[in-house]
Amino acid sequence: MMKAPHQESVLSRAARILEAFSQEEPALTVSEIARRTGLHVATASRLVGELVAHGFLSRDDDRRVRIGVRLWELVVRASPALPLRDAAMPFMEGVHDVVGHHVQLGVLDGDEVLFLERLSAPNAVINYTRIAGRLPLHASSSGLVLLAHGPADLKEQVLAGSLTTYTRATPSTSARLRVTLAEVRQQGYAYCPGYVHEEALGVAAPVRGLDGAVVAALSVIVPNDAGAQAVIPVVRMAARGASRALSVPTGREGTGM
Repeated sequence: MMKAPHQESVLSRAARILEAFSQEEPALTVSEIARRTGLHVATASRLVGELVAHGFLSRDDDRRVRIGVRLWELVVRASPALPLRDAAMPFMEGVHDVVGHHVQLGVLDGDEVLFLERLSAPNAVINYTRIAGRLPLHASSSGLVLLAHGPADLKEQVLAGSLTTYTRATPSTSARLRVTLAEVRQQGYAYCPGYVHEEALGVAAPVRGLDGAVVAALSVIVPNDAGAQAVIPVVRMAARGASRALSVPTGREGTGM
């Protein structure tokens, strides 16, 4: 339950302001920020001014507000996902050269898959995911890999919840999802024809960390046709390569994922 305004900390209010921005609407007026956060316009204006002064937000010439470069700098500098991305990127680039569509790297975040990186190409098949975008675990190839190898309590939580349906192919019942997760564990990859869009097919394989635990999923999104089977060994080989790269100690902290 949300705290009453007088009980909410300044940090919580600032966090709500930062969360108001999206890829679809990266620039907002102060009034729009106030409406989205539920803050009084005067409060939103004051906090926005302080965040701008610290470089966490910036203002356009028309006074619209955006996420600031300073915030991006701090996130990138200290991101626990950087070692994972650095290890996977050469293998993702190799896969992209072969498939010519979308190659993605996703990690588990709560009950969703969060995409850290994506390589694409002009005229590639339709794909709803973006860098820093999210999808439900049950609906995407990356999400199914992460859920299949995730904590047991998370599996039961997802199985007991409402399963969003994107197409007729999306797993929409707990019984079907249980079977799908068992297949992913047995096969070592997820194969998802038309789960999110009827014209697209996802293939994902697990990326493992130093201790052998699954820390990410490397996936491709290609046209949903008979030729998609050919990308399975390519994706699995790339995921194993990224896993080997992660298994070499670097002296830096782990991914934390």
